[in-house]
This record gives sequence, C-alpha cells and structure tokens, in this order.
Amino acid sequence: MIVVVLSVTPEKLRGELTRWLLEISASVYVGHASTRVRERLWLRIVEDVGSGRALMVWSARNEQRLAFRVHNHAWEPVDVDGVTLMRRRTAESDRIRQAKERRAAAGPRSPDGGVVELEEERAGDASSPRRAGWSRASQRRRGSAVEQRRRRQSGQD
Repeated sequence: MIVVVLSVTPEKLRGELTRWLLEISASVYVGHASTRVRERLWLRIVEDVGSGRALMVWSARNEQRLAFRVHNHAWEPVDVDGVTLMRRRTAESDRIRQAKERRAAAGPRSPDGGVVELEEERAGDASSPRRAGWSRASQRRRGSAVEQRRRRQSGQD
C-alpha cells in the first residue's frame, strides 16, 4: 500500500500520479505498486515537485509496518531506537544537526557520550537544548537534575 500527499505541486505531477494511484482527496493518492514502481514514482515526484512538498508512506516489513519519505517538508523522519518518528524541522534543530555532524567529523567522543563537548559548544548560548530530540519539558527536568547532581558533587547542597 502506498500513500502520497502533495502540497503546492504542478498539475503535471498530479496527472502523472493518477496513472499509478487513485486520488482519494485533493492531492492525496493511494494504491498498490511494486517496489520498483514506488522508487521510480518517488524519483519522478522529487524531480517534478518544484518548490512544493511531498510525503510518501508505504507498507514495509519492520516493527511499525510502514516507512516514509519526505521532500521539502517541515517534518523530517528521525530514527529513534529503531522506530521512525516525525520531527518538525526548525532553525534550532538544524543547528543541532550541524553541531552533531561537526562532532562526528571531529573524531572520538568523551567517555560520557559527548556531553562535555556539547556543553562546550553551546557555552554562552542558554537557549540551546541540552540534547537533540528532547522535548522542552524533558530538557528542563534533565537540566534541573543535572544541576542538582553537580551541586551535590561539589558539596554546595
């Protein structure tokens, strides 16, 4: 099963998709197609979408029983412990992703998983999250727990 959702796309692409899939609502297409056809449809969508957005979801043999791709979309798929979730892309998440890429290119991490490097990178930037992908509430909870632990260890508590 394949589901394709398009936004702000040319009529040419919409007509092309109706050759392979059924349009059940405006710019929403569903149908069955082989892997080869699905891959070629996606290449065609990416080629013709222009400045529009595209999202494709299909049945897969994995834990979620589905997989998806996005193009020019505010949401991006993120793998979390083998489960693919959708996360809204923001300027902050782009900055975090670039920092991760820089750290990965820099070489080995510290024994505690790179937390020291992350804190050094964001020195003076209080608006940055502590870790990528955590909710703001989780960041506040973890931030307060980290601060409490530091105070205990330094003997200030």
